[in-house]
Amino acid sequence: MTEPASFDLAGRVGLVTGASSGIGREIALRFARDGANVAIAAKSDVPNPKLPGTIHTAAAEIVAAGGQALALKCDIREESEVQAAVAATVERFGGIDILVNNASAIWLRGTLDTPMKRYDLMHQVNIRGTFLCSQACLPHLRKATNPHILTLSPPLDMQAKWFAPHVAYTIAKFGMSQCVLGMAEEFRTEGIAINALWPRSVINTAALAMIPGIDTRGCRKPEILADAAHAILTTPSREHSGRFFIDEDVLREAGITDLAQYAVEPGHPLTIDLFLD
Repeated sequence: MTEPASFDLAGRVGLVTGASSGIGREIALRFARDGANVAIAAKSDVPNPKLPGTIHTAAAEIVAAGGQALALKCDIREESEVQAAVAATVERFGGIDILVNNASAIWLRGTLDTPMKRYDLMHQVNIRGTFLCSQACLPHLRKATNPHILTLSPPLDMQAKWFAPHVAYTIAKFGMSQCVLGMAEEFRTEGIAINALWPRSVINTAALAMIPGIDTRGCRKPEILADAAHAILTTPSREHSGRFFIDEDVLREAGITDLAQYAVEPGHPLTIDLFLD
């Protein structure tokens, strides 16, 4: 039997970490517009003045957009909480077809300005969280028709210039990408697609307010990553794995050439994201 050229997400089950706001929320909403079942795993059970949105507001938006939602209060650093979130997702929706490793911690400072609590947070959320969520979902992905793991992390470009300004963050972010590289090969023969996605330009989210000096006019909206993720996750899982996709390249290949629609201020020069020339 020949695989279809693409898989609609209607009725499929996606677990998205860090989906109460920002990029994760947009990816979850894009799934919902296809009629997907979306589990939102995040710590934000109550409103945070610095980061608007909770798992409950995101769940309501997903239902309004046409999907089904499960709000899961989950700290992805904690094994028991991740296992409980995965079990709840499977119990509610019957399985897991897609995992999106979106949750991430950031601290863009040099070595002497990085407290160990920040170092530990980034490594626990970014590397441990990505590994743990992937590990917990893989037994269920093995049973899925078109299984995917998509991690929001950069290409592995091991130039010193990417490390020097913020060694701890780069190690933690590249650790997520190393999970992609290794797991893609480990599970290649099983047909589980394990890929990474990274934006060409800085993405305008509420988290940018924590990073001084960013001119949001040069940013793109998180919808560009949501549309790129959708394009990747609706392709047959055996078609590509171990890839490090860039959002605008994915969209152009999918036939979307009007990228101005994603700009915060169309015509303004874009601010290129970290780890890309």
